[in-house]
Amino acid sequence: MSESLKKPPQFTTLGCRLNAYETEAMKELSKDAGLENAVIVNTCAVTAEAVRKARQEIRKLRRENPEAHIIVTGCAAQTEPETFAKMDEVDRVIGNTEKMQAATWADMAQQQGPDFIGQTEKVQVDDIMSVTETAGHLIDGFGTRSRAYVQVQNGCDHRCTFCIIPYGRGNSRSVPAGVVVDQIKRLVDKGYNEVVLTGVDLTSWGADLPAEPKLGDLVMRILRLVPDLPRLRISSIDSIEVDENLMMAIATEPRLMPHLHLSLQHGDNMILKRMARRHLREDAIQFATEARKLRPDMTFGADIIAGFPTETEGQFENSLKLVEDCNLTWLHVFPYSKREGTPAARIPNQVNGTVIKERAARLRAVGEKQVAQHLAEQVGKPHRILMENAHMGRTEQFTEVHFEAAQPEGQIVSATISGVRGTQLLVKS
Repeated sequence: MSESLKKPPQFTTLGCRLNAYETEAMKELSKDAGLENAVIVNTCAVTAEAVRKARQEIRKLRRENPEAHIIVTGCAAQTEPETFAKMDEVDRVIGNTEKMQAATWADMAQQQGPDFIGQTEKVQVDDIMSVTETAGHLIDGFGTRSRAYVQVQNGCDHRCTFCIIPYGRGNSRSVPAGVVVDQIKRLVDKGYNEVVLTGVDLTSWGADLPAEPKLGDLVMRILRLVPDLPRLRISSIDSIEVDENLMMAIATEPRLMPHLHLSLQHGDNMILKRMARRHLREDAIQFATEARKLRPDMTFGADIIAGFPTETEGQFENSLKLVEDCNLTWLHVFPYSKREGTPAARIPNQVNGTVIKERAARLRAVGEKQVAQHLAEQVGKPHRILMENAHMGRTEQFTEVHFEAAQPEGQIVSATISGVRGTQLLVKS
């Protein structure tokens, strides 16, 4: 290949924040290996629709990059490698473990050129369930200049009937606390004012480590050992697994942000049982009530699925009621999508697709009302806002704030909210 045709790798990320984190790691690995003229697609497998979108994106990327080598990785590549191996557009499929290994990228760099595949098999996907460790040293986090994300956990030991993710991510494994603390210290030294802990099943952190520490232990340790960190944020958690130390941190640590995204999935106990969830609606309500009692400014987001198999109108209405009962603000509504390979896909009483869409729309409408109420309540209140760019920042509750006057990016600015515009709070000059 002539020097003029050599191009750095191009990455496309589909799916969750953890995938985005791992893409940053792959950029470094591919750069170190010297890989060129390649397009890497980091896929998501959470729904059948996510896999369809991945295939669509691959075809689009091939049209746009006819001479590039297309490498497919991520959860969809892990769970159904044959789907992508059969695509004429795809040159190589690598699994979630392989994508994090320097040797994989070195091998592909050595094979690049007209004989890209060489003697190496097109598919490199090993048994994800055999993986027992998660690397914590790949990158120091990523994000805007203000906020960085640190992976502390990967995989999941639970087997919810609708979820394919454990088969893409493997069983739960944790990054040791010392490694996490060292990463965060480096991020603070680089000027980051907020760090977000991320993982697949964050509240299972520590179960595979000596002495089996809990997520609350990690949070308290970070706040104690990194006193210069202004803000620590937790991504999605399973409220039934929250431990005493995490509740103590919520109550006593103002540097732990008052915003928790809860993996609730439904508001009806029978549907929760059929999902193989480990909590009841009463557990969710009790947790939300207790957390808000400890931290009155606490806000909640939540994942809720509409139209799970066998869901009746009355059962769906229990999800609608849960939004109010837990006072949820930020909803992630998922219309149920049949995912082959999961037990839920085999349940005979599947809900009609039109009904699923209608119920999802009703849930989103309730969510919009909750957001509007939250925004209205902030007018006239002082907030400390972390600036993501010159005119937009986020409160401690993760609410977007627009500033008329430019502010220093990456800094925490104190301001009083003067109004609301759409889904943003306003600060006028």
